[in-house]
Amino acid sequence: MNMSQKLRIPVLLILVALTIALPATSFASAHFQKPKRHSVVKALTRAELNQAQARLAEMGYGSGRNALIAFQKYQGRKVTGQLNHDEFDAIMNASAPQPRDAGYKHVEVDLDRQVLLLTDDEGSLKRILPVSTGSNKHYSEKGMSGLAYTPRGRFRIYAKRKSPLGLLYYPNYFSDGLAIHGNPAVPNSPESHGCIRIPMSAAIDIYKQMPLGTIVLVYDKDSFVSGKNWIGVDSKQ
Repeated sequence: MNMSQKLRIPVLLILVALTIALPATSFASAHFQKPKRHSVVKALTRAELNQAQARLAEMGYGSGRNALIAFQKYQGRKVTGQLNHDEFDAIMNASAPQPRDAGYKHVEVDLDRQVLLLTDDEGSLKRILPVSTGSNKHYSEKGMSGLAYTPRGRFRIYAKRKSPLGLLYYPNYFSDGLAIHGNPAVPNSPESHGCIRIPMSAAIDIYKQMPLGTIVLVYDKDSFVSGKNWIGVDSKQ
């Protein structure tokens, strides 16, 4: 036996020993892994869907996808417009929204939550809608330019007419050409020129519910002005 043959034997013995020491399952797991099973998310039942819709309507959100979006906005949840088990549980355990001011008919626009709250003659919540307000960006359109800003404060509905940027859908003007109006696009974030966009499906009803002189409160977390001392005051003064 020559020297090369003597060296080859220990190497073969080492390889055989390693093969025996490694469990067969390690090779099987490396080369023949079974695909992982994905858990199946159980869909809501028809009864649960009806329960959720009824609860949203009871709290003032209305019905349909916009009701769920308004709920998600008001509650600070991720806005998806999709109803699943998590959203179902949140809806069934939620309390109805409350306006900041009470005791008189008015409209509130919460800029942080991006929702509009309409109250009845006693100041109780009647309807809540998703909105999109001023983007706070500069715009230039149809020969006009400016900052897309929705002012904070206390206002009254003073007119219902055409806008310089085009015919708005059932507009309710509250400040310097800015209006609450219907729009086919109501993004989940502030994207308007300064107006307060509401869903087209609600525009006619809101238009009827907001006669001239209606008090509108627009606020964020840093600003709020009550309209109570305007009650009974002539809107023309």
